[in-house]
Amino acid sequence: MLPRTILFTALVGLCGLGATSAQELSVPGVQPQQLEAVGKSERILAQAEKRKGLLAQYQVMRYAYAADTSTAFHVIFGQYLSWYQTFIGDYPDALQSFSIREKELPDDAPAPIGAPGYHVVPAASYLSALARNYKAVFFNEAHNVPLTRSLTVGMLSALREEGFNTFAAETLYATDKDLQERGYPIADSGFYTREPVYAEMVRTALKLGYKVVAYEADDQHIGAARELQQAQHLAQLFKDNPNTRLVVNGGYAHILEQGHYLGSISMAEHFRKLTDIDPLTIEQTMMISHNNSFTDHPYYSAVIAALHAVQPVVFIDKDGKPWSLRPGYDVSVIFPMTQLRRGRPTWLTLGGLRTPYFVDGTICQNHWPCLVEARYADEGADAIPADRTALDPVPLMKIGDVTVTSGTAGTAGIPSSQLYLRPGRYRLTAVDADGHVLTRQNIAVGANAAENP
Repeated sequence: MLPRTILFTALVGLCGLGATSAQELSVPGVQPQQLEAVGKSERILAQAEKRKGLLAQYQVMRYAYAADTSTAFHVIFGQYLSWYQTFIGDYPDALQSFSIREKELPDDAPAPIGAPGYHVVPAASYLSALARNYKAVFFNEAHNVPLTRSLTVGMLSALREEGFNTFAAETLYATDKDLQERGYPIADSGFYTREPVYAEMVRTALKLGYKVVAYEADDQHIGAARELQQAQHLAQLFKDNPNTRLVVNGGYAHILEQGHYLGSISMAEHFRKLTDIDPLTIEQTMMISHNNSFTDHPYYSAVIAALHAVQPVVFIDKDGKPWSLRPGYDVSVIFPMTQLRRGRPTWLTLGGLRTPYFVDGTICQNHWPCLVEARYADEGADAIPADRTALDPVPLMKIGDVTVTSGTAGTAGIPSSQLYLRPGRYRLTAVDADGHVLTRQNIAVGANAAENP
């Protein structure tokens, strides 16, 4: 079940902060229709989680979204729906369901394009070197945009080489006592860990030898109290072991080191006060492409047009100091425009760690919609897959404006798609909306895309 702490953030932290569909509701305070929408969203979520299988749960979510067309409900529940769309690997539609408009604010730094002395460098190599003199590195993410997890996954190895030894992930559940020994996340490991890239982030940290810890607040601590308790949990790591070198994954402005945060103090600012440790704060949610250019930050299109970047980058000045869009963060990461191939974003390569593997919809045995999942051969059937994709011959199963990923239409209208996987061996399964296994296959993935079907 989604922790009540996250429900509070969904309501107060995101409504009215620029989502295009939220503009009618962007007034001070929480409105009655928003509270009603949250209550309804909780009930729908509870109903969904009673169903067996992720695809069956998603079906409940998208039927509910289509049944209520009110603006207040779509603003709130659209975020919940988008989380589930990332869970089933439908990343483009997740952006359609919920997207925060990045407006230019008065305290934004001047655009780096054309600014004297600034030049661009690859984010991964620069940030790894920059982190060398820090005890803590805080990455943030947009919860329904797993693109903002991709760089973190890719940097975990380099940070481990720099001596970082502990990884803390938001909404990871402390109740999963066997995570470290098991070596991979399962459905009960956390909330966002149900999404394959988040699961890959946790799995990668475990395989690299990080101590993986939960730092989420309990359900009784919401809003300002949540920020403090999260910081206290992280601070305790340094009390228990002064040699801790910490990597943190948190949402949005939780990593803001100073400044306005929902009328209170952020987790990162609390952390600094509790530990006297200055974390390296890496902002990843603002300079990204959204579902349309209107939602992008005004700087973004100019930067992308000038750079033609194919990997995440940062700007640094002549002295090597990084550029940050907003005060309170040390550095801003600029992600390339999202490109789709067979209906799926190519950033799923995770910086070259994974390659595409073609999936023919015949694996679904004409049962639609169908969820295709690839699990590492050495992990259990309970593991969150390395990747998954949903197939459906649209508009056969279209409900309102909410579809299931269709991939690319193939012979006789049977859709196809692709999974993004590291080289190795996997168990491939296809399941229907009732959780019945349609097909099981053992597959091997080569290091080059040309080696794969």
